[in-house]
Amino acid sequence: MKKPAETAVAINEILTHRWSPRSFDAQHEVSKEDVTALLEAARWAPSSNNGQPWRFIVARRGSENFSALIKIMAGFNQMWTPAASLLIAIVAKMTNEDGTPRSVSLYDSGIASGLLTVEAMHRGLAVHQIGGFEKSAFVESFALDKEHEPVIILAIGKQAPAEKLEHEALQQREVAPRERKPLEELVISGLNE
Repeated sequence: MKKPAETAVAINEILTHRWSPRSFDAQHEVSKEDVTALLEAARWAPSSNNGQPWRFIVARRGSENFSALIKIMAGFNQMWTPAASLLIAIVAKMTNEDGTPRSVSLYDSGIASGLLTVEAMHRGLAVHQIGGFEKSAFVESFALDKEHEPVIILAIGKQAPAEKLEHEALQQREVAPRERKPLEELVISGLNE
């Protein structure tokens, strides 16, 4: 299913068609080459002072990492995520090499997540970014130290029809129109200069 964005001006086609489906083909597998390409796209994201604070947990369906990530999903996310081919969790290193706080770690990790998403779309894969998970359980499951903070989990795979979702409310969300606030609400100053 395609739900192209209605933009004020034409933008890159990948960005126009990017959205976050929940219905995934439970038989699809992401190739090793595609996984490597997704991580490479994220690896080459810009970062403040080239600090590269992002870290990845890669979890293929059927693996221990996958099961651990599914268990920590909040609410209805546990219902649809098992069909994803792959989960990639992004963790941010919150300190610099000298141990001082790194205030831009979450921002830098978000850029890495964005570039990973664009590469996935380029390769015909769908991505849904998930913030609904139990952070303390994540930290415990993956034995993260206090310098590392879980940021996001990305469900990745081949999109399936909305009817594959078992819950009617999820089906309705899947086919609902995409919405965004107008630019006028988002730009504080300078839009019409």
